[in-house]
Amino acid sequence: MRPISGSPLLSLTGNLSPSMSPIRKLAFVINEDKPGAPELAKALQTQAEAVGVSVVASAAYPIAEDYLEGCDACCVIGGDGTLLGVVRSAARHQVPIIGVNRGSLGFLTTFSAEEARNQFGALLQGEFNVAQRSLLDCSTGPGQHDLALNDVLIKAEANSRLVRLEVFADDELVTEYYCDGMIFSTPTGSTAYNLSAGGPLIHPAAEVIAMTPICPHTLSNRSIIFRNSVRIKVYDRTNAPLLVAMDGQRNLVTCDTSPVEISVSPHRLLLAQRRGYEHFSVVRTKLKWSGGYADHSA
Repeated sequence: MRPISGSPLLSLTGNLSPSMSPIRKLAFVINEDKPGAPELAKALQTQAEAVGVSVVASAAYPIAEDYLEGCDACCVIGGDGTLLGVVRSAARHQVPIIGVNRGSLGFLTTFSAEEARNQFGALLQGEFNVAQRSLLDCSTGPGQHDLALNDVLIKAEANSRLVRLEVFADDELVTEYYCDGMIFSTPTGSTAYNLSAGGPLIHPAAEVIAMTPICPHTLSNRSIIFRNSVRIKVYDRTNAPLLVAMDGQRNLVTCDTSPVEISVSPHRLLLAQRRGYEHFSVVRTKLKWSGGYADHSA
């Protein structure tokens, strides 16, 4: 069932071919702190086992590195934060994630609890689309390496301090930033911290990196969009400890002799989406955009 390297390129919708094989082994990751998550997980597990699907379930966080090995899909029941904790393992094992939202905003956990209950039989038969989402690869020195689905944040370890960061793109100097920090975002993460910091919304199928300074001391410093093949290096000119946070969950230790290096990873996250999923419909709903509907059918 799992796509292999060399899968077809994304279409504008970001979806691969919807022809998927039935799920034979399904992993559950459950955030038991979310209201209704344990009960929903139990109901979906029972439904899967009733049709002969092998099931494993875990409420541990983070999941063990080999937890998803041999699985055809992973059903994450919680919020976007729960899903972000599964990203690295899912990407490395190329296991599609079925995200069921029991949190608040839910950009990544695209199925509601009701949709999951009503459509789970079809999902087990492989009746869903799979979007490939790009990941950022970040290194801060020897042995310090991680993947991020949303963003890489660079800021001072001491919250009250400003940082002076010198940014190079493919060894060409961009500029030196004096700011509260810097966000490097994927298209998927453009609706997260990047958006809050005044960065652009980016369609998830776009193959780019967004760099957004946080409260820069030069008014002309704005977001920059880089192509997906760029290799970015960030040098700390503050001579103070930096915090490098991956998806707001994991921190990398910086090395005085090494820059922070960021690029698009060759790995992709496989994200299950219901048939008929529309990206901007989700954006309008989640961001509470208003405006009239014009009927252009006439």
